[in-house]
Amino acid sequence: MRNKVRVLVIDDSASVRQTLVAVLEADPAIEVMGVASDPFVAARRIQEEIPDVITLDVEMPRMDGITFLRKLMSQRPIPVVMCSSLTENGSETLMQAFEAGAVDVILKPKIAAADHLSEIGERIRQVVKGAAQARLGSVRRGYSASAGGPEKKLTADAVLPPPSGRAMAKTTEKVVCIGASTGGTESLREVLEALPANAPGIVIVQHMPERFTAAFARRLDALCQVEVKEAEHGDPVLRGHVLIAPGDHHLLLERQGARYHVSIRQGPLVSRHRPSVDVLFRSAARCAGANAVGIIMTGMGDDGARGLLEMKEAGAHTVAQDEATSVVFGMPKEAIARDAALKVLPIERLPGEIMQSTQSW
Repeated sequence: MRNKVRVLVIDDSASVRQTLVAVLEADPAIEVMGVASDPFVAARRIQEEIPDVITLDVEMPRMDGITFLRKLMSQRPIPVVMCSSLTENGSETLMQAFEAGAVDVILKPKIAAADHLSEIGERIRQVVKGAAQARLGSVRRGYSASAGGPEKKLTADAVLPPPSGRAMAKTTEKVVCIGASTGGTESLREVLEALPANAPGIVIVQHMPERFTAAFARRLDALCQVEVKEAEHGDPVLRGHVLIAPGDHHLLLERQGARYHVSIRQGPLVSRHRPSVDVLFRSAARCAGANAVGIIMTGMGDDGARGLLEMKEAGAHTVAQDEATSVVFGMPKEAIARDAALKVLPIERLPGEIMQSTQSW
């Protein structure tokens, strides 16, 4: 097990390369082993030494990032994090990157914005460390997540108070809450594609930057029988519909009478994330209780583990994805360690579990 994650930065902009190096090496658990201005330079560098993780620009001269990613995955799979500008076209292209094998996505850091760098820098470092643990096929990477030590982080208390009182009795209205991070884009696609059009209402937090979640939702909507959209404030949770938390905003489940809807909020990072799975799960524990199903899937860190336990204690049915099918067995592992999951299942059994657990009440 290496003590540091060795990263190769590929970007045609010298200023972006310089900023990324500074951001990454602010973490003692990360070492930038080299930089490259385009895929051809990168290919020569990889022949000399194989990195643990690559950060890859989308648009570059001589060869675009998606083409390079496909070549890399077919010849020498290495965890790749795509680095993109905050544009609508860029977010659509990134959906192709996930299909081609990218593990995650980060936004290009804005060089002159100190506040921006402070917050986005933390996400960049966490994404890179998560990618280092990613399973590509059956191969497990050799980086220990404990290297460098954890930074202080806020809990869901920063957004809403913990559940109180007795768990809500079961009713006929059911809701499914899912949380995922590294590796979640393709894992969620696999689960949602297998659901029928009459599946229960589902709300999802997938760690992803703003705007990219809208493109992600559109892609899933085109592939699935259920209707998928990026959540908007006040959207109802309906059977056959899936709501995905917008990037850079927390998603909360709320109840009015017998109906559920979602609330979109700003607020601080919780468990180092916005949106946070812990926030969604806590809100479900508070307003849905035993009428909810909580599922925690692949991802780096422990976001969602505490919230899943709160859902379980409120009477919800709780499930964690197993290690063998998780791209990164971080979030599910933490939930299992807290005894938050009533079941631990492989990904191919999650769609059936969603249907069975909501129809058997």
